[in-house]
Amino acid sequence: MLMQKRTIYGIDIARGSPRARELPRYALAILKDGEVLHQSMLRRQKIFNMIQRERPEIIAVDNIFELAADRSELLSLMEKLPEGVKLVQVTGGLHPEPLVRLARKHGLSFDPENPNDEAEICARLADMGVGHEVSLFEDITKIKVSRARSLGRGGWSQNRYRRKVHGAVLQRSREIENALKDLSREKGIRFEAVNVKGFGGYVRSEFTVYAKRGEVPIHPMASNDAQVSVRSVERDKIRYVPLKPKNPRRKFTIVGIDPGTTVGIAILSLEGELLYLKSSRGMAPDEVVKLIAEYGKPAVIASDVTPMPGSVEKIRRSFNAVPASPGIEVSAEEKIALGKTFGYSNDHERDALTAALLTYRSYKNIFSRIEKKAPQNADLELIKLHVIRGASIEAAIEKVRASAEPEKSRQREHVEKTEDKSVDESLLKIRETVQRQSEQIQNLQEYLEELKKELLAKDRKISKLESRLNSFKKEAYSEIRKSKEIKIRDETIESLKKEVSHKNKTVKELRRRSNKLRKIQKMEVRGEGTAVKVIAAFTKESIAETKEKYGLKTGDVVFLENPSGGGTATAQILVEAGIRAVLIPEDISHAAEETFFKGDVPVLKDIPLERAEDFAMANPEALKIAIESWEKEADAKRHKAKEDELQSLFDEYRSERRRGLV
Repeated sequence: MLMQKRTIYGIDIARGSPRARELPRYALAILKDGEVLHQSMLRRQKIFNMIQRERPEIIAVDNIFELAADRSELLSLMEKLPEGVKLVQVTGGLHPEPLVRLARKHGLSFDPENPNDEAEICARLADMGVGHEVSLFEDITKIKVSRARSLGRGGWSQNRYRRKVHGAVLQRSREIENALKDLSREKGIRFEAVNVKGFGGYVRSEFTVYAKRGEVPIHPMASNDAQVSVRSVERDKIRYVPLKPKNPRRKFTIVGIDPGTTVGIAILSLEGELLYLKSSRGMAPDEVVKLIAEYGKPAVIASDVTPMPGSVEKIRRSFNAVPASPGIEVSAEEKIALGKTFGYSNDHERDALTAALLTYRSYKNIFSRIEKKAPQNADLELIKLHVIRGASIEAAIEKVRASAEPEKSRQREHVEKTEDKSVDESLLKIRETVQRQSEQIQNLQEYLEELKKELLAKDRKISKLESRLNSFKKEAYSEIRKSKEIKIRDETIESLKKEVSHKNKTVKELRRRSNKLRKIQKMEVRGEGTAVKVIAAFTKESIAETKEKYGLKTGDVVFLENPSGGGTATAQILVEAGIRAVLIPEDISHAAEETFFKGDVPVLKDIPLERAEDFAMANPEALKIAIESWEKEADAKRHKAKEDELQSLFDEYRSERRRGLV
């Protein structure tokens, strides 16, 4: 028989651990056309580079967590595997079997202390179909199209730039949608699209494709404006799929049916995987039965309404399946939420899927307990079927065990009959074998004694190493505690340094202000100028800021750098502060000017100033002349106002005389 041409990588850890600080080293056995090539002390990254180049059919290990420290790291590694490369744990799935026992069972032997031997045994067992494929991803692929860069804070061309980026996202989304439509027509693969509209196109688009990553012809990419990411959807828990199914019988399923003119059918495995979802118009009951039977043997037939419709009940009886229904009315919103992950084309498919999913969820916790309690190599599907039909978990396990024993007895009887026929022919051979085995037993007994001595020596060595390890642990703990305290101290010092730096800046600023004030005071004392405090804007906030920094007292002269915007209330603050005069570069509002006039505060325009940041100096003589001029104008204005008032009273009196009121 010709050897099957395929490449299998067997991997075993040679030194270290994925959880240690130092990167571990691995032994690699490459099984190709029956020949094995060994490589030792390789880093994991080098092995994965080789996998990318050679694309072996299987990567075989005795424990998947020798490759990764935890589930998250394992997920990251499996995302990098090329399409079609399987990661296989040869020792089993939920209940691993020791590698030594497994090898012996399949007629193989190796040195457990030699990583190269272990790697080779893993490869050869996988080649025989022994082990479980590790599955971490659902048969669902998510595609996201989004902007490749931020739109920024904006500017004169912001709208044009936004339209360009959103247009690029729209164009890329339409290209992907057309490709997925072609895929749907050719292979019947369903997909859903969600688009978020923006100015001139799409902000982002998300596609959910109900197929494996390798079946979707879309690849990640990025341009100047749009980017595309493609990823598989992670499972809730690791699933182990046997390379060779132990039981060739049909799988048990959970079936949801929505009856009517158009019949909706949803079929789930007992692991919750969607095997079939479709609706068809005018299907006869016998056609429905035939279709369901193609996907396995229904353990449960479910409907999303209570009581179960008669047409669904007839189908259930034909399979002798357990009936199921939610017992309460399920709203449309709940049905949409349930079916969103799997996808559906119409309401009939949605209702059938709802019935199947609600039924699976009602059994999900029980199935998890079965997987934990069931003995190694037990028929989990058969145990689940007995539990669905009303048995307790313990009773179901016992039933499956009891049914397995007669099968084993029949196999033994068949072997005994075959042996009886050939007893006479092989009697002499047996005697020779017995003699040879007696000698082997003697040798093995001697070897056993040697192993016992070696074991005793190793136990002593282990005891010493454990003692040293405990000592190292204590030292390491002490170092960790010390480094933690030092880290806390360093953080405290850094925080105090920042605080000191902030306070030094504050002190420097206060000194600068103090020096300015002293300088201005000296100039005032010498009569070289009159200090003017600059207020940046004619607002309550700016006045309050100047007051907080430099103070505002009776007799101060202020300069309103931007006098626009102020009104009666703002002017009143300065009037109440006892300001001597207000200097302005341009006109202020009439209301503010009237408030200053009533408060007897001169408002002076175009007074020459020498600026120094928040202060200015005015010529005392020029300021005095301007104030006196304003006061003269103010007196004249007041006098004019009084004359106008008297004239008004006189005119009113004359009017009343003419009318005879006086």
